[in-house]
Amino acid sequence: MKTVAIIPAFNEEKSIAKVIKDIPADIVERIIVVNNNSTDNTVNEAETAGAIVLHESFQGYGASCLKAIDYLKDKEYDLVLFLDGDFSDYPEEAALLLEPIISGDYDFVLGSRVLGEREKGALPVQSRIGSIFARFLIKIFWGINYTDLGPFRAIKYDKLIALRMTDKWYGWTVEMQIKAAKRKYKIKEVPVSYRKRIGKSKVTGTIKGTVMASLIIMKTIFVELFKD
Repeated sequence: MKTVAIIPAFNEEKSIAKVIKDIPADIVERIIVVNNNSTDNTVNEAETAGAIVLHESFQGYGASCLKAIDYLKDKEYDLVLFLDGDFSDYPEEAALLLEPIISGDYDFVLGSRVLGEREKGALPVQSRIGSIFARFLIKIFWGINYTDLGPFRAIKYDKLIALRMTDKWYGWTVEMQIKAAKRKYKIKEVPVSYRKRIGKSKVTGTIKGTVMASLIIMKTIFVELFKD
């Protein structure tokens, strides 16, 4: 099954090459980095490391993912792997997410940082609290007991397209998880390792970023609820 990796990136010059180089080349055929208005050397680092670089001017995590998905039209990929460009995920663990889809016919596999081993301080308190509340609401409204909303995930390409993703900001991950639950996808969580990111987080690294992300995630949850 042909697999492509998508990595949204905003000012990740110190980490993006490390992420790309650690993605197993034997199971991931193509790596796409979406440059989201970086002002540093992210683009050159990504291209030198062997990735295809796309450019998205709308500032948002989801917008970057949507840009890559649009690029994939007619490219005939079977699986899509998502991960961050800050080297907090362990790219070499990609097989843990892809194998259940290839061998077990799962539709969507989420890498859970909660179930896996984490470096001390890698998952900030503010991030964990927001995630717990969001996951509680998802369980109440849609009956799926996710343990995490992490970015490291894999999904069948056709199933991803069927979700008709729209969020352009921080609600991207939770939108995918909610829509997968609503469509009764065969879902699996697997433990993944997690470490402190390289550089400062654009979300949990500031009070404003944390609040904005939390509000957008809550908005996403209730928009999907009202659609029901």
